[in-house]
Amino acid sequence: MVTMDLRRLRLLRELEERGTLGAVATALGYSPSSVSQQLSVLEKEVGARLLEKAGRGVRLTDAGRLLALHARTLLTAAEAATADLAALAGAVRGTVRAGGLQSAARRLLVPAVARMMAEHPQVRTEISELELEQALPGLRLGAVDLVVSDDYDGHPRPRPGGLRFEVLHEEPVRLVLPARHPLAGPGGPVALSALRHDVWVASDVGTGHHDMVVGSCRSIGGYEPDVRHHSNDADVQLGLVRAAGAVALLPALAMPAVDPAVAVRDVAGQRFGRRLVVVSRDGPMPPAVAAFLAVVTDLARGLDATSPRDPVTRPGPRRRRGGG
Repeated sequence: MVTMDLRRLRLLRELEERGTLGAVATALGYSPSSVSQQLSVLEKEVGARLLEKAGRGVRLTDAGRLLALHARTLLTAAEAATADLAALAGAVRGTVRAGGLQSAARRLLVPAVARMMAEHPQVRTEISELELEQALPGLRLGAVDLVVSDDYDGHPRPRPGGLRFEVLHEEPVRLVLPARHPLAGPGGPVALSALRHDVWVASDVGTGHHDMVVGSCRSIGGYEPDVRHHSNDADVQLGLVRAAGAVALLPALAMPAVDPAVAVRDVAGQRFGRRLVVVSRDGPMPPAVAAFLAVVTDLARGLDATSPRDPVTRPGPRRRRGGG
């Protein structure tokens, strides 16, 4: 009879998903040699060669890929059994690992941690600032329980199988210009085509925000934008608008209430919007994760009432003659 350790099967699944022993080690906090040793033990347990050399690394053999497929089923079943037992006992305890982009972490995840501490003190919550692309391997493998991501009009995210996507909040995306910009004066919407010679700031390459900025300038404005600055931090993006004269497309949650150094305008002839989406694994959800998700969902309902008004350019205070 073959006996297989679920922890070693998880390592095999991690290797299938992440591709290298180094990536598995980094994700789990092990050394690459420890991961290699545990997989060697798994090979002895099943009596088959699971890994083979591939250049300077390793790859799964046919037997390794077959076992990884079964490992996925076994690990999912074990996770479901744990969730069902916890639900049967009525216990809300355990660890919740959640991630999200900056604005979601600030407005939803941090307040959710405070609520969970008060309402479910036996639940440990761990929060990370993550883009969906970073979080997908962990979501699939169970290292991350849920992620709050975003989805922009005209630039939908992929929807990998085995994951659940639920919309939490919808908000407008608008142009942010330095107050001294020629198009920042009083007036209506601004055409993207009028900004073809401007310097842009966007999130890092590969993120949904970067794809939205570049794709919109290409499809609506008819040009390749000069995205000279990159930051996933909305405050840094706003700082570059104020100090460096860059232009940006930002969602409402990233805006300050009032900022005399910037002007906010709609995009002419186009509706821009963003949805905050919570992503989790399909299947039974442990009570602690379900409780955290319920809190996040409740907080999202209040975003419309608590979001800052659209920032406007306001003249600075007049100086009083004579000083003092």
